[in-house]
Amino acid sequence: MKLADLVSRFERLAPSCFAESWDNTGLLAGDLGRHAKTVLTTIDLTRAVLSEALSVGADVVYAYHPPLFKPIKRLVMPNVTFEAISRGIAIYSPHTALDVADGGTNDVLADACAMVSRRPLRMVPSPETHAKLVVFVPAHALDALSEAMFAAGAGVIGEYTHCSFRTLGTGTFFGNPSTNPAVGERGRLENVEETKVEVVVPLSKLDAVLAVMRALHPYEEPAYDLVRLVPTPEDRGIGRVGEVASTTLGALTAQLKQFFQVPAVLYVGQMDTPLSRVAVAAGSGADLLHDAITQRADAFVTGELRHHDALLAAEANIAVICLRHSVSERRALDGVVARLGAACEGVSFLRSAVDRDPFEFA
Repeated sequence: MKLADLVSRFERLAPSCFAESWDNTGLLAGDLGRHAKTVLTTIDLTRAVLSEALSVGADVVYAYHPPLFKPIKRLVMPNVTFEAISRGIAIYSPHTALDVADGGTNDVLADACAMVSRRPLRMVPSPETHAKLVVFVPAHALDALSEAMFAAGAGVIGEYTHCSFRTLGTGTFFGNPSTNPAVGERGRLENVEETKVEVVVPLSKLDAVLAVMRALHPYEEPAYDLVRLVPTPEDRGIGRVGEVASTTLGALTAQLKQFFQVPAVLYVGQMDTPLSRVAVAAGSGADLLHDAITQRADAFVTGELRHHDALLAAEANIAVICLRHSVSERRALDGVVARLGAACEGVSFLRSAVDRDPFEFA
């Protein structure tokens, strides 16, 4: 499968448009025209993981945490990312897009808590992805202009292409002496039969579609409108909050230790504290702690919290369980491998055997 097609499958699983604004998700390195047959999934691209990728012949590393995050000024050896690129290995990172996605990191964390009902802890706005182009075309240019706009990327709705709406009407214009109208004469009010053509255009292809429209439209000054399309609200967001069967902090702690196969966790609260409503946030949960408090969760399960956030939680009388940062995220890779493996025929998806949390318990 070409890397471009593979990236398209990655985006369907966890659309990058729902990632946090500060994040760096999507294809970070790679040639979209190359073919790929083996993908190694990991939380972090470490030197050990890169060695593993080379040993299994991986064409792509699907690294949850982006190894290229902040702007960089140079890539020189020794550098794991540089070495991966120099060996022809593509790098893709979903990060917070997978946190938002159905079945992603936060849903797995909610599953670990046996959350029986859930919703996002914090909603994320749906991104603007399309505009509507409305252009007025004389009959003799209608088909050729429409086909050119379709070829440039306009008129795609779901699995359908060449989508448009056309309305027949009359256009009027009066050309000044300096004009050279394609229809009629200058210095006279003209009435011309025209078709109003309406097409949706992805914002990523808007410049190309407008360039084609202007180049092929027979008028000196094409009349057209661009309409901003406000996205339909979606029930998407980061973190999860919901009800659990009546339990205690101690019981939930034991349940999570077993689920994530860890010998110990950090916690805030009393082990006999009753719980019925739980909030979860994979990774570093500080930014969502206030949301958990506001939504009256009895406990907040996350990867890690800073000292002062733990004090805030204690003051707000909300229990906390910290699993370690990547421990709270790693089990989600099971679902990634299963779902992408089913969707990408001919491509093998592997879980890294050496990817692990950098912290150990003494």
